[in-house]
Amino acid sequence: MVAQSNWKELKISCASWAFLLAGTVGGLLKITHLHRLWILKHKGTRITLNPDKWIEFKLQDKVQASHNSQLFRFSFDPSAKLGLDVASCIITRAPMGQNAEGKTKYVIRPYTPISDPNAKGYFDLLIKVYPEGKMSQHFASLKPGDVVEVKGPIEKLRYSPNMKKHIGMIAGGTGITPMLQIIDAILKNPDDNTQVSLLYANVSPDDILLKKKLDVLAASNPNLKIFYTVDNPTKDWLGGKGYISKDMVVKGLPSPSDDTLILVCGPPGLMKHISGDKAKDRSQGQLTGILKELGYTEDMVYKF
Repeated sequence: MVAQSNWKELKISCASWAFLLAGTVGGLLKITHLHRLWILKHKGTRITLNPDKWIEFKLQDKVQASHNSQLFRFSFDPSAKLGLDVASCIITRAPMGQNAEGKTKYVIRPYTPISDPNAKGYFDLLIKVYPEGKMSQHFASLKPGDVVEVKGPIEKLRYSPNMKKHIGMIAGGTGITPMLQIIDAILKNPDDNTQVSLLYANVSPDDILLKKKLDVLAASNPNLKIFYTVDNPTKDWLGGKGYISKDMVVKGLPSPSDDTLILVCGPPGLMKHISGDKAKDRSQGQLTGILKELGYTEDMVYKF
């Protein structure tokens, strides 16, 4: 039985695709280089993920994290690690019928595990289940013992301890997952003195994912500050109200500077409002939105 206390805590507590697989020479060279670095980094460690091969992972358990989100735990060899770097995601695929030639069609989606990258024998995914979401509906239909095919990891932001004095985060909904991956990495490292400020936006208080876990982390770590805001507050809600505003950013996040990094992840509406979305080729694209208006530059902002 692997890390059951951790799983129980998650039960209580209860993005965008990086097209590195583009068929360009530059893209392929980048993949090859990243693969070599990944192999060197994990040399001598039993790793389950493979960037070039789909691997089946068995669902161990799932719980309801909110009214429309579920937490999934997948298991594998208890003596091995997943092979995930901070910050990176995995790619999942599921069969969805056949094409005109009789070949299997797949739906493919990226997800960011929220479990400790160094954990052995399991990883956790937090997934919002959309009524029309092919992959999320597939996940929701899974029963313990069923399998999902996974490939990766796909590196997003290469985080290193103390790379910036202050990291600001703006997340919406399940956009919290890459933020949590980085927060956990910072807080578990006693030599990492990075200050972290998180603005977390949701529709209602009931939509805030892993709030108890986040509150415990903030209460026990003075270098983590969290501010919640919701579109539809309840009468007893004490946090922010409405969309993330310029005032919230000014009061809650580090000011523009060479030692500041702002991370953004959320649905398209939030991305457009805060920073502008990524470019069509999934590169960072032009910085727009309220971060641009407040004086942040493109090298101070990273869009997941």
